[in-house]
Amino acid sequence: MGLGPHRARLNIQSGIEDGDMYDGAWCAKYEDQYQWLQVDALRPTLFTGVILQGRNSIWSWDWVETYKVQLSNDSETWKTCMNGTEEAVFVGSRNEPETPYLALFPQPAVARWIRINPQTWYWNGTICLRAEVLGCPLPDPDNVWQHLSDKLSGSKDNLDFRHHNYKEVRKLMKAVNEECPRITRIYTIGKSYTGLKMYVMEISDNPGKHELGEPEFRYVAGMHGNEVVGRELVLNLMQYICREFRRGNPRIVRLVTTTRIHLLPSMNPDGYETAFEKGSELAGWALGRYSYEWVDMNHNFPDLNNIMWDAKENDTEMVKTANHYIPIPEYYTKEDAFVTPETRAVISWMQDIPFVLSANLHGGELVVTYPFDCTRDWAPQENTPTADDSFFRWLATVYASTNLVMANPDRRICHSEDFQQHNNVINGGAWHTVPGSMNDFSYMHTNCFEVTVELSCDKFPHASELPTEWENNKESLLVYMEQVHRGIKGVVRDKMTKKGIADAIVKVEDLDHDIRSAADGDYWRLLNPGEYKVTVWAEGYFPSMRRCSVGTEARPTVCDFILIKTPRQSMNEILAKGGRLPQDLQLKLRALRLRKLRVSTKAINQRREHSRKARGTRFARAPRPLTPLA
Repeated sequence: MGLGPHRARLNIQSGIEDGDMYDGAWCAKYEDQYQWLQVDALRPTLFTGVILQGRNSIWSWDWVETYKVQLSNDSETWKTCMNGTEEAVFVGSRNEPETPYLALFPQPAVARWIRINPQTWYWNGTICLRAEVLGCPLPDPDNVWQHLSDKLSGSKDNLDFRHHNYKEVRKLMKAVNEECPRITRIYTIGKSYTGLKMYVMEISDNPGKHELGEPEFRYVAGMHGNEVVGRELVLNLMQYICREFRRGNPRIVRLVTTTRIHLLPSMNPDGYETAFEKGSELAGWALGRYSYEWVDMNHNFPDLNNIMWDAKENDTEMVKTANHYIPIPEYYTKEDAFVTPETRAVISWMQDIPFVLSANLHGGELVVTYPFDCTRDWAPQENTPTADDSFFRWLATVYASTNLVMANPDRRICHSEDFQQHNNVINGGAWHTVPGSMNDFSYMHTNCFEVTVELSCDKFPHASELPTEWENNKESLLVYMEQVHRGIKGVVRDKMTKKGIADAIVKVEDLDHDIRSAADGDYWRLLNPGEYKVTVWAEGYFPSMRRCSVGTEARPTVCDFILIKTPRQSMNEILAKGGRLPQDLQLKLRALRLRKLRVSTKAINQRREHSRKARGTRFARAPRPLTPLA
């Protein structure tokens, strides 16, 4: 069963074992030239070519080196694809199984069925392949339902459904900004290794400014440059919000006027350009995944999990390890730290804006994962929940249950894992450990809750599939953003001055994860419905406690706090007894490490820019070759 045709999809990934139901290819039962893989296109199709890969396996090397193609209109009579007067023989995989190889037919041919007929294969392997057949569906005069089916497919939204390279992304974002200048703003958070800018679209009724009490939300796509569905969804989303806001769609108007939205379509623009140059079918499974420096950015953030867990083992009654706002480690701030410029830019962005909720959009599976991604004691797989596990599971379920593909009980699994048994959500560590993930860093270093959404089985689908991907995810993208308004929010103020107090700690009883107030004193604490005892403390102030009730409605409960400064007499008494005033050392260390990171980032960027300019000057001054005289 595992070697059957259901495993022949291009880029499919295998399970641990060869020969089981999750094998990484179709493999023939016999080793001879009479084996074939047959595809029914379900309607007349103009076939133009085939793309072939070998078998994905950690144990075996198997691929087809040459093959023939046969076509049929009735599945009984077959004609071999010809090259002039001879049967055409196409070249398949060469020397390894993972690279996709394209073979175009000498002449496109119309048929309904197509067969791939291997002729030769790797000498030390067997007949195994993964494939994609290229072609264009044609009108079928015998199918009266075809016209209706074609109209129902795709999307009714008139959006720019195609793959956008770097220049086209800038052009699209500029067009959205010009169409909706009152609610949009384009800004950059940094540059990639090759100097490509990392553009963000802000959508708000007051762009460019944090409004008191209004939560900040972000979508990040393209961390892995070849996982492109998220990139296109984010671009579609900014177009959709702009147009629906102009139409007066009440849901969109409410979202824009109550939320400050930030959309980063490409965290890894260098990787995307590499994959884009090859194209959707030929990029393979890994080309463009990594940064220009060959770094997986989802392992490139500081591993704060193990820092916290190691410190907690030494906790005493008097000294407790902080459970939030954990500082970046010292080694990470140095100029020679192996940290990509893209990762540095995102960390700085996280510091500048008090994000409350985020999602990291990936591809290659259909599942939503939530922190912790990193397991304790380096276990390869282990459920590793956070203090906010129930709310994270809610967030993941909100997206998965409204996604049209994930919610379909009849869908086929993508590769080797059946996530439907978990309702298409899973703890990141229970899937596989990811030290240094952006999700964990966001949760432990900032106030922001973040999940990862694996959007599609195919990392780089054909452009014709993008309208369907949009329809599959549109409701999920919107309803997930609306979750930023769950829980409690408020402003922490000084009783005498009425001014907001920054960096006040907000503690919820029985939840071992605190958050902090933003620069203006406002805060947001995501919580499930229930009754909560909340205590707020800030340096130099007496703590304040109140009870806050969270309802089932998708709107936050307002819980403001007024803090009273510690009397000077009390401070003098503490000092007179030789004591020390309590200081928020965690916050001070966090700010110090951030300053060091930004200084090292600036120095690295200056050297890189100088090097780019120097290379450009050398090329400009290079002598032109002499032209021989006639």
